[in-house]
Amino acid sequence: MNGQPDECFILIKAQPHRSSKYFETVCCAGVGRDNKWRRQYPVPFRILQDSQKFGRWSWITYRFVKSDGDPRIESQKVIPESLVVGDKIRSSERSNFLQPLIRASFADADSRRESLCLIRPLDLELTAIEKSDEEIRSEEQKHQILADQLSMFDKTAEPMKTCAMRFVVNWKDQDGKPRSHECDDWETSAAYNRFERDYGRTQAIEILKRKYEEEYFKAGLALGFSTHSRRNAEFGSQNQWLLVGLIRLDQSNQTSFLL
Repeated sequence: MNGQPDECFILIKAQPHRSSKYFETVCCAGVGRDNKWRRQYPVPFRILQDSQKFGRWSWITYRFVKSDGDPRIESQKVIPESLVVGDKIRSSERSNFLQPLIRASFADADSRRESLCLIRPLDLELTAIEKSDEEIRSEEQKHQILADQLSMFDKTAEPMKTCAMRFVVNWKDQDGKPRSHECDDWETSAAYNRFERDYGRTQAIEILKRKYEEEYFKAGLALGFSTHSRRNAEFGSQNQWLLVGLIRLDQSNQTSFLL
């Protein structure tokens, strides 16, 4: 099999998006044993074998090649059939291992020429915005087209469930600067869909707000960001940072990381 071997544990899974070349793909990112970021794109997540479908904190091994169209140093074009999922990193090890990757602000990350970063917010508010009927119909049509394409590889492929809400996070970085980002974290949308199915729309929003604004924030919350694939320093423009992960990352307890 071609490509270079590598491994990391996964921190970020953005929502699936349509790609004219790769059908439905997911941008993922994780951290290797060398404490450096890896960005895996494109990952045809929903047509991977069940045994290959990884979650947050899972170690994965894989082979990759560099993408001709993505000069960001962290980016890797994964060879899907090479992907193997291992154990999850223990919860007691996560914070200390990731602490060196925490940044105070985007300016901090920009000064290091990074295109992925974690920032602990000083405060945070999650707002759910209901999508219009037209938006939902448009998304459902796109999901159906993607499912039809995916069925060439998996006859059981179903359209991905449309999330009726867009989520906006208003927060402050460690320099006290107020920020606002639309959330593209797949886990957030998937959690809302589960809660809505079980409890209804109003209670689902309340549960999600408590989860992030209270439970995660008090225990330790990190926001995961990636630069836009085209609007970034490697293309000679100012970095546009996208919110791709809301991650519970408890404050460091000084436990050593075991390799």
